[in-house]
Amino acid sequence: MKEDYYELLGVSRQATDDELKKAYRKMAVKFHPDKNPGNKEAEEKFKKVSEAYEVLKDEQKRAAYDRYGHAAFSGGAGGGGSAGGPFHDPFDIFSEVFGGAGGGGSIFEEFFGGGSSRGGSGRSGAQRGSDLRYDLEIDLEEAAKGIEKEISFRKPVQCGHCNGKGAEPGSGVVVCPTCGGHGQVTASKGFFSVRQTCSTCRGTGQKIEKSCTACGGEGRVNETTKIKVKVPPGVDTGSKLRSANNGEAGIGGGPTGDLYIVIHVADHEIFERQDENLFCQIPIKFTLASLGGTIEVPTLSGRASLKIPAGTQSGTTFRLKGKGVPSLRGGYFGDQMVRVEIEVPTSLSSDQRQKLEEFALACGDADEPVGKTFFGKAKKFFD
Repeated sequence: MKEDYYELLGVSRQATDDELKKAYRKMAVKFHPDKNPGNKEAEEKFKKVSEAYEVLKDEQKRAAYDRYGHAAFSGGAGGGGSAGGPFHDPFDIFSEVFGGAGGGGSIFEEFFGGGSSRGGSGRSGAQRGSDLRYDLEIDLEEAAKGIEKEISFRKPVQCGHCNGKGAEPGSGVVVCPTCGGHGQVTASKGFFSVRQTCSTCRGTGQKIEKSCTACGGEGRVNETTKIKVKVPPGVDTGSKLRSANNGEAGIGGGPTGDLYIVIHVADHEIFERQDENLFCQIPIKFTLASLGGTIEVPTLSGRASLKIPAGTQSGTTFRLKGKGVPSLRGGYFGDQMVRVEIEVPTSLSSDQRQKLEEFALACGDADEPVGKTFFGKAKKFFD
């Protein structure tokens, strides 16, 4: 004997429609073939609970079942068929349980939000144009000071012959015969019911009687566009600038998308940048480091004087206040860090060598070539 429909769903005979729906949803998810691959028992259970829900969710079928039991559908009575009669496509039922618009809804669309897109912009035929991206490379000086650049790129623009309608002037627009104006069609594949964009109208829900001879019915043509972009001071690699209404033209009179300019700042031969601060390394003579003096260093705004104290050690970093990059938010400039490296001569004339040896003797470097501070720490290794 066939199992009782109410028992299959685990509800009482007085269950409300909402209780039936919740019960079926729980059971269907549990025994769905996708969750139980290769499990014939689970697949059979899924079919049974789907059959039970198909009957009990229908007011007339449920009344007949309550009165006559399974006999109400034997031999095809009541339009349901026998044993598995009421069960058609389980995904059609899923469409109803999860809030779909009726038969044909895909389970994947219902779970991930695709089902609600049916109709929408497709019915009116108007669709917003896509946003575009343009990668713009500038140098560090341009990033620091700001600059206006002219860029050119190809994009779909509104067709001037048909004014973006896609129809030859004098020709009309009718409801798409394939999708009935919905913009989507449903294809059943076994257990699956997949909703797809209509290939005839490309999702617009409309069909042009005679396509525009200039754009082929697209309503848009590709053209090279030139625009001027103002790059503000302080941008860095990854900064994005939005140029409204400079993206792709919309379809069917829809609004134009936007253009996003992504900034890439080229590497500099002298400076490295970290946020608003700049870093550079300058080699100086050991005589300058010993005696001290003043040097000129490059900055993005010109030359600047830097005082080197006598006895400066290699690796010492000096700060030039406000000589960095301006903040993109405005209000302040970063600093420039100058690291000095002492340059040791690699070749000496005989006269230079003699004088340097005399200097070493005068300083006692010949006897103690290693600094006293380090030698004191490392003395135990030489005992």
